[in-house]
Amino acid sequence: MKIEKDRVVRFHYTVAEQGGEPVESSEGREPLAILIGHNNIIPGLEKAMDGREAGDKFEADVPAAEAYGERQDGLTQRVPKKYFKDAKLVPGMQAVLPTNFGPRAVTIQKVGMSVVDVDLNHPMAGKDLHFAIEIVDVREAAAEEIEHGHVHGDGGHAH
Repeated sequence: MKIEKDRVVRFHYTVAEQGGEPVESSEGREPLAILIGHNNIIPGLEKAMDGREAGDKFEADVPAAEAYGERQDGLTQRVPKKYFKDAKLVPGMQAVLPTNFGPRAVTIQKVGMSVVDVDLNHPMAGKDLHFAIEIVDVREAAAEEIEHGHVHGDGGHAH
């Protein structure tokens, strides 16, 4: 079965900045499960998967514009420290900030007594990425998964 819109794909991945060492991998864990065509992964990776099948292994280069976007200068915000619970915050570290739109990865810029300045750019913004992908399996999505826009069960959401 080929990968196309409204199919669920389980895959292993390793991602690196182009020309760099891997920064994240699913090796040794369950494969990632995503619903194709519902903005669940970066556009360039979804495009590279289109038409592939279970068992396919391939590599793909994804430019920043089709990954996490170009870096935007001045995309910073001052946030009350309480939103980071009691985490030990250090400039340069990554943290996850709860927002009205779900969790957001941020980079700590400056830590004050009661507020924290954060960079809202995704940590991988502005970076051209290189992926090594192994497609584990492909299946039709259930009607409920399509309606909700994400995978249920095997590595997906639980409601």
